[in-house]
Amino acid sequence: MGRVNAAAFEQVWQALPQPALLVHDDGRIVAVNPAAESFLSVSAVQLCRKTMAELFGASSRVGELVERGRGGAVSLADHDIEIITPSGRTRLVDAQAAPLDEKSGQVLLLIQPRSIAEQMDRTLTHRSAARSVSGMAAMLAHEIKNPLAGISGAAQLLEMTLGDSERELTTLIREETARVEKLLTRVEAFGDTRPIAREAVNIHEVLDRARRSAEAGFASHVRFFVEFDPSLPPAAGDADQLMQVFQNLLKNAAEATPKVGGVIQLRTSYSPGVAIESAGGARESVPLLIVIQDNGSGVPDEIRRDIFEPFVTSKAGGSGLGLALVSKVMADHGGVIECDSEPGWTVMRLRLPIWRPHAKDRPKGRGAR
Repeated sequence: MGRVNAAAFEQVWQALPQPALLVHDDGRIVAVNPAAESFLSVSAVQLCRKTMAELFGASSRVGELVERGRGGAVSLADHDIEIITPSGRTRLVDAQAAPLDEKSGQVLLLIQPRSIAEQMDRTLTHRSAARSVSGMAAMLAHEIKNPLAGISGAAQLLEMTLGDSERELTTLIREETARVEKLLTRVEAFGDTRPIAREAVNIHEVLDRARRSAEAGFASHVRFFVEFDPSLPPAAGDADQLMQVFQNLLKNAAEATPKVGGVIQLRTSYSPGVAIESAGGARESVPLLIVIQDNGSGVPDEIRRDIFEPFVTSKAGGSGLGLALVSKVMADHGGVIECDSEPGWTVMRLRLPIWRPHAKDRPKGRGAR
């Protein structure tokens, strides 16, 4: 009977659709099923050489769940956990830890990967909230700019009656009002709800222009590695706005990389099967994938989930509008942007729809070939 039970258990273990790991009381992984190998993209032999801390990090919620489950009498569950796979992907999962018996201290860890749709939904929820905030901010910006212009004009008139030695304060007033006005102009951009004029855009040409511009300026210390899919079809969008998106992301990446040994990777690929819901309720495929990866310090944990919302920043003196504007432009294009980050690297993934001309339309630009 024992042999039959062991054989039956092995069959169930092999066929289990959920990734499953058996963890020893010292944290070593002693067994994994094929679903875990596939999910983590690592062989069973390699996984069984690792501890939970080595696989998921010393302070991961999955590891904490296993520790809490060890020695208990009931299984424990945790939800909405972000884990970093060995390949560097951030995945959203639910997990359950079930103690096998008190004597061995072994725990069975079951992982339930959340679908990419659920991860997209989280991104789109943040985007919707950001739009509400940015709409109010744009309205306030418009109201503030009028009296600001009056302050600047009064300072100019006052300056005409003062001597050179007395103009320091009026110069300061004009400079500061100009700085605030520039900030408000950026905030007003969030209130622009006009649809973009879509055309066929060669995404590789736009990326390459952004790269060359970065290399000539703020990213002169960075080595770029480019891996473009030559068969990629053209994107549907506005080339100038997408140029603004890429320049903003490259600037952030370059500022995060070390002054010596800084690296930014640019990759494109065709990734079918992903669609997002537009404001009108229709679902649009976003198969064009653009990846911008750097070897910088990473995004701080405390702002990672809200990084695309207005006024969220970790930079001293930063406005927190750059990535929020990036998110808005992507939303206006019917696309989406996601961020994965850990100390030592950050990956931005942008997904865009492809150009689908109607019979009466003519592409205004070359596609990516």
